[in-house]
Amino acid sequence: MKTTLRLFLATAVCTLSLMTVAAQTQSIPAALTPNPRADDWWQKRHAEKCEIMKAGDIDLLMIGDSITHGWENQKQVWEKFYGGKKILNLGFSGDQTQHVLWRLQNSPLDAVKPKAAVIMIGTNNIGNDAQDPKDVALGIRAIVHLLQEKYPDIKIFVLYVFPRDNQPDGKLRVKTVKINSYLPGFLGDVKNVTLIDINNKFLDVNGVLEPYIMPDFLHPNTYGYVLWGKAVEPFLKPILETPTPAAE
Repeated sequence: MKTTLRLFLATAVCTLSLMTVAAQTQSIPAALTPNPRADDWWQKRHAEKCEIMKAGDIDLLMIGDSITHGWENQKQVWEKFYGGKKILNLGFSGDQTQHVLWRLQNSPLDAVKPKAAVIMIGTNNIGNDAQDPKDVALGIRAIVHLLQEKYPDIKIFVLYVFPRDNQPDGKLRVKTVKINSYLPGFLGDVKNVTLIDINNKFLDVNGVLEPYIMPDFLHPNTYGYVLWGKAVEPFLKPILETPTPAAE
């Protein structure tokens, strides 16, 4: 009888332990779990950005996915708003929040002392993997916290995820709105963090996203990047034009 009882209790404890481990594993969403990508171009781009970072002298980190990556194809617009500035474009096409977390954790962050960072990430989490919008917002918050731990005085500007789909009731549009709805609660009161919603710049009065701004209803064209540059200029210009104090 005692042997049977001991066996029962041991089995119960083991089962509870396994359940606890499983629950803990399941409680960490993919959006918050740092993860690299296997693509050769991605690994190469990450290595190149790390080398640039090692050289130091960076004032602004631009963090995101293909939408941020796309600035590199907008030479004239970039020159207009950011020419001559010390900016590192950390946009990687196809990235999700978990990829950004991995990249930052595996970058030589000690080599630079950026004044500011701009973050615009999350659309691929819902487009490629159909992750929960709340988890995506938590992933964005995790990126912010990582930067703040490394750079306590950095100014962080979090852009609301840009609109998708032509119509306001589009499946992906609804999800981007949902992600953005969580951001004020997660980050609205965080020191040195500013939330920026420029989505109305891309939409008409009825909430329609026109192809003359985003032809594929996801990526801005040149005109879209001009709208973006103009909208964030009041936030970034004072920081980028302030001289860096000389080292003592």
